[in-house]
Amino acid sequence: MHKAVKLLVSLLLPLVIGGISGVLTAGAVTGWYTTLIQPSFNPPNWVFGPVWTLLYVLMGVSHYRIWTTEKTADRTGALRLFWLQLVLNFFWSLIFFGAGQITLALVEILLLWICIVLMIRRFYSIDRIAAFINLPYLAWVSFATVLNAAYAWLNP
Repeated sequence: MHKAVKLLVSLLLPLVIGGISGVLTAGAVTGWYTTLIQPSFNPPNWVFGPVWTLLYVLMGVSHYRIWTTEKTADRTGALRLFWLQLVLNFFWSLIFFGAGQITLALVEILLLWICIVLMIRRFYSIDRIAAFINLPYLAWVSFATVLNAAYAWLNP
């Protein structure tokens, strides 16, 4: 596959998967979610779209950098971790917003966080830039985990 096609696929897939998740849960953001007790440090809703768009682009760039390296077992494992964290990322929104299961979403986002850490470690052994590109993502998911825990605490 040509590198330009790989770059396009790498950029579009996280954006599309994130977009689908957003569309599926948009109603809850303006409905059920507004009835929850909000943590004092909850950002305004308009922040999430631009932040996630940037993070999905960064994920895509890191995926591309790994995908275009030599085929090895390490690369295969790294790409599997990338896809696993993307699946977990997709389902967190469905669990939290779609199903309204705040505590289950907290368990799921902890698994996502672990998967991101493992992915970054695996990426680091292949391409350090690809690993470092994901540090903002890890930071945001760390913040989202604390936010999710606060929602679980305030809305038992």
